[in-house]
Amino acid sequence: MQNNIKKIGGIKLRILEEKDKELYKKFLEGHERCNFQQSLEWGKVKSFWKNEVVLAEDSNGNIIGSISVLIRKIPIFGYLMYSSRGPVCDIHNVEVLTQLTEGIKLLAKKYKAMVIKIEPDIKSADKEFRSIVETLGYKVKDDAKDFSEEIQPRYVFRLDMRGKTEDEIFAGFHSKTRYNVRLAIKKGVEVKEGTREDLKDFHKIMVETGARDGFIIRPLSYFEKMYDEMAPEHMKLLMAYHDGKPISGVIPIFYGNKTWYLYGASSNEHRNLMPNYLLQWEMIKMAIARHDDIYDFRGVVGNVEKTHPQYGLYRFKQGFGADLIEWIGEIYMPFKPITYKLYRFSEKAFRTIRQIKRKIAK
Repeated sequence: MQNNIKKIGGIKLRILEEKDKELYKKFLEGHERCNFQQSLEWGKVKSFWKNEVVLAEDSNGNIIGSISVLIRKIPIFGYLMYSSRGPVCDIHNVEVLTQLTEGIKLLAKKYKAMVIKIEPDIKSADKEFRSIVETLGYKVKDDAKDFSEEIQPRYVFRLDMRGKTEDEIFAGFHSKTRYNVRLAIKKGVEVKEGTREDLKDFHKIMVETGARDGFIIRPLSYFEKMYDEMAPEHMKLLMAYHDGKPISGVIPIFYGNKTWYLYGASSNEHRNLMPNYLLQWEMIKMAIARHDDIYDFRGVVGNVEKTHPQYGLYRFKQGFGADLIEWIGEIYMPFKPITYKLYRFSEKAFRTIRQIKRKIAK
């Protein structure tokens, strides 16, 4: 596959090569739409996928847009292409989006892919972006409310820290949240930065959390791979201890102008000591020290009825004074429509069976 194709309005398309990696990282870290899931480091974490990056350049060879694409072969159905939180560009620049789409089509041809699925961190209210991508041939799936309906959460809480001091940010927490942070400190909860070896304790607590809250846990090897590829520059492990015993842990990710709360785990014991509140505050202070613009609490459900099993998580994240953001949802472009329809049917059937099994297990 050729790396250069025809120009559109002076914008050139290329597929990232080895020599481009440092330049791409610099572009990504400096862009306001930077997201760690568009990074080469994250592509390495996803070792069961192949990673390709489409670049759009101006006439001077400067990168002005990109999209990182993960590619994986699905048994029976063929290759699926997926991009989480891309593209990284001016999302209203039609020429750039057109070139990135042409690059995606080239990759689809190379791998004989059935579909490209993209989950951008672009607000659902952005009608201009929606209009552009629909004109380019994408379809928008925007009806998901729960975690299980999309790969990435459609609803997130984000704390905008621009122009605020540490004291001002803390004062913006709900009173109960501030009380719980102080309570954890008063009760002797200590937060320490963990090492790769401490991932074993974190994972044990994560397994305990998954059993309690009913979600599937990734193996220890996944977190070790993440640590190897992301730490210490882009990832930390923070562990909360009480009387020397690990009782809770979190993994924050740092990239560009943002910090993300990626994973959290808490033991069934000592939850009354509120370690999770203190861990959040420690991560937020890290983001402040980095002069980040945004602290991202990541996903919550869109259904906020008090009877929903995830309502407690919603209230917990809301208590830190963050804003609820609704992203546009999944946009996708089928290259083999019939194959993709069959894949979607099987995917929904598998998800339904898994949910039934979970209910039976309870």
